[in-house]
Amino acid sequence: MTLYRVLEMVPGGLSLLTLFLIVILSWQFPVFVAIFIIAFDTYWLFKTIFLSLHLRSSFKTMREYKNTSWLEKLKTLGEVRGVSFLDIKHLIIFPMYKESYEIVRGTFENLKSSNYPKEKFIVVLGIEERAGKEAEETAEKIKAEFDTSFGDFLITKHPSSISGEIQGKGSNETWAAKEAQRLVIDPKKVPYERTLVSVFDIDTSLKEEYFGCLTYHFLTAEHKDRSSYQPIPLFLNNIYEAPAFARVIAFSATFWHMIQQSRPERLTTFSSHSMPFKALHEVGFWETNVVSEDSRIFWQCFMHYNGDWRVVPLFYPVSMDANVAPTFWQTLVNQYKQQRRWGYGAENVPYILYGFIRNKKIRSRIKWQWGFNVIESFHSWATNSLIIFSLGWLPIMIGGSKFHSTVLSYNLPQITGFIMTLASVGIVSSALLSILLLPTHKEMRVWHYPLYVLHWFLMPITLIVFGAFPALDAQIRLLLGQRFKLGFWITPKFREVSGKTV
Repeated sequence: MTLYRVLEMVPGGLSLLTLFLIVILSWQFPVFVAIFIIAFDTYWLFKTIFLSLHLRSSFKTMREYKNTSWLEKLKTLGEVRGVSFLDIKHLIIFPMYKESYEIVRGTFENLKSSNYPKEKFIVVLGIEERAGKEAEETAEKIKAEFDTSFGDFLITKHPSSISGEIQGKGSNETWAAKEAQRLVIDPKKVPYERTLVSVFDIDTSLKEEYFGCLTYHFLTAEHKDRSSYQPIPLFLNNIYEAPAFARVIAFSATFWHMIQQSRPERLTTFSSHSMPFKALHEVGFWETNVVSEDSRIFWQCFMHYNGDWRVVPLFYPVSMDANVAPTFWQTLVNQYKQQRRWGYGAENVPYILYGFIRNKKIRSRIKWQWGFNVIESFHSWATNSLIIFSLGWLPIMIGGSKFHSTVLSYNLPQITGFIMTLASVGIVSSALLSILLLPTHKEMRVWHYPLYVLHWFLMPITLIVFGAFPALDAQIRLLLGQRFKLGFWITPKFREVSGKTV
């Protein structure tokens, strides 16, 4: 067994060990566990307050940035270190599978509406050979309609028979970027260091000022050539078509990424992101044999540049589809699969730890800081909600008659319940912010808002069923290895366009 294989077992092994110890200690040492859960719930109360403050800070900044004319700021900025925004090219990649023409067209309509010189755009629509003729026809229709809207427009077709690849987003993106390099960037002698590459899911709705905001942050960043650039993902395109639990999950994901924007020391890339093409080329593009290529590219750069890599938060939103299917049951299934795929980002843990062991140039403090943050985040994802909602009663159930006769046993549910009631301030805060984020809708009425707030009381269920369970599932699959490992599951896109589902 190789060292890397052992490290793959770390996330799942730690989570399973934690859950096993919860049961054993509740049985053998119920007093200790009772004291622990009171302390743990208190910790989560303060953490909830701490995260809520970060959320409100990010929300305020995001609203300010949305109302900023970034192109005007760029014009006022002029040259920075001898480079102006007119010197920057944007390679924009949209990997596509079998999404409908209506969804793809909506994305390109938004891109066309960008308040930015679109002759600076190199747009690539990356289709999959395995998606068949219908996907090709959709891509050709899009090209015919939007070909003259941008500086360059390419359609690339990712072959389905490349050995060693996982058929998914990462392999498609890499193929698209290499084709853009071969067909446009190199022939036109576009400087790599003056090219920003951005990758977006095909359902991404880009706001008018996105590329102005991105370019401004790139030009003014202290380490612009050693940074990725991360917007805030909002899952709002079809939020009114989502059932209550799916809305809560969508907003929860958005809020987590908003919180991370105000903690750049913990921020990594996710889904839509941008980075210098020069760095992407030097690290060998996105890895084609992993599920979580969006976060892996951060770690590729981090290792390649010996820790000299970071993410610059843009505090600017991009909007994508919430995970919605035609039926309620299929929405449940798809939500679980998507959360499990995101949870499979734990595959980065062995990559990070193995890289830290081999790379002696990264400072030890940075290794310990990042190593702890990453392991703790995946461990918390898989275990914390289970700990919070089980330890309040587990010692009472299996702690034995001696523990039952104590005052602590009698008071434990009341104490933990009171602490969690105080912690629900985080749910209330999230509910109110979700109302402010909702896009306008002609059928929305004032009396709908209290109902939307009530949806947030599904949070305890969603945290376990669509949080802990899929994360634990993903980590166990990584632990078992081989045939249990996940491939890339593509989230089906469904939304209403002009009164019909597409």
